[in-house]
Amino acid sequence: MDIERIEHYIKPSIRNNTTIDIRFKGRSPVTGLFIRGDDYDELKSKNFWRVVHLSQLQKWSETNDINVARIFNGASFTSLSDSKL
Repeated sequence: MDIERIEHYIKPSIRNNTTIDIRFKGRSPVTGLFIRGDDYDELKSKNFWRVVHLSQLQKWSETNDINVARIFNGASFTSLSDSKL
């Protein structure tokens, strides 16, 4: 997916701290929270996105430790949808 489509979809979820299902080319889907770190604009310009996996959400909410997030390449996204959790 391209940067504009991804950002348009995730902007409300970042504001509202809602999780999103991410589907990829050639790998299992991931449910997580897109986060906006200090390097958000730099990563976005390269179509990379920081996502806290569902299993790490509690740790993220307690610590806001950027190290619990993973960086994903937006070019490998096939679709984004609101999580049903």
